[in-house]
Amino acid sequence: MKKIIFFLLFFSLITTVKSAVSDKDNPLKIDTTEIVQIGGIKQFIKLQGTDNAKPLLLFLHGGPGTSLIPVADSFTNKLKEHFVVIQWDQREAGETLKLNHSPEQLSLSLLQKDTEEIIHYLLKKFNRKKLFLVSHSFGSMLGFNVAEKHPELLYAYIPISAIVDQLKSEKLTMKMLTQWAKETHNAEAAKELALVKIPFEKEDDLFYSQKWLFIHNGVDFAKEPGFKAKYHEWLAVWFPMWKKAVTNNLFKTLPALQCPVYFIEGNGDQQKSHYLVEDYYKLLKAPKKDLFWFEKSGHTVFNSEPDKLQQVIIEKILPETFQ
Repeated sequence: MKKIIFFLLFFSLITTVKSAVSDKDNPLKIDTTEIVQIGGIKQFIKLQGTDNAKPLLLFLHGGPGTSLIPVADSFTNKLKEHFVVIQWDQREAGETLKLNHSPEQLSLSLLQKDTEEIIHYLLKKFNRKKLFLVSHSFGSMLGFNVAEKHPELLYAYIPISAIVDQLKSEKLTMKMLTQWAKETHNAEAAKELALVKIPFEKEDDLFYSQKWLFIHNGVDFAKEPGFKAKYHEWLAVWFPMWKKAVTNNLFKTLPALQCPVYFIEGNGDQQKSHYLVEDYYKLLKAPKKDLFWFEKSGHTVFNSEPDKLQQVIIEKILPETFQ
């Protein structure tokens, strides 16, 4: 009887050792979704990676109200080999919107609180102290807030097409569009752009500005008959918050950060507003910083140059910041 018990204990020990070796040699792959309680509501995240021991990388989508999850594989296929990549649908966006509406009125501070909470959730879930944070466009208004208040939680912050001074950006964009309409003898564009007041006060101010910016940049769907109705559906939800949120000027309010920051900016359409980011980059003080230009891209770098985007993060940013 003692021999049998000894054999069973010995066999159990060998099996445990083999299992540990197997786990080390074959790291746990992640490809899953979760519904987590953030900010008092159900919020949706997608987690993907080839090894759950890799550093975490969280994307903050722009819009506001945009979900990049349907197209994320196209600009994360290589990142997933080096990170656990997390996509998050913010309240009133994507899969989170399908789960529930926000019971609270939308505000920048509410979304910023959600962002902090999702970061703490991920760090606790994976037992980590830090992660990499990437944002696109409006997402930078959440990302800069984290980088300012909680630099200790970030290996690096990577804003793509950052918003640094929206009022000045709007003025530069409108000046460019008005000149373009004049030079191309586009009477319709000239008429509608003349209706726009800066700063934007009415929904149509933002609509006409964005409509002709899209058309100027070759986006065909902005010419479709249903575009205005669809855009105003978005405006009905987001414009009140947007109008208040974009009044911040980082040149005045955030001259320094205590974490590494890497700007990614497309200047393929040669808009002067892109160079506001370069001006801010030169002003900003940070432990480490860099600015990467994407000459074939405009606002959506991840669509036009996804391989280069991933290459910069993997080959430049990761080695400098993850130690």
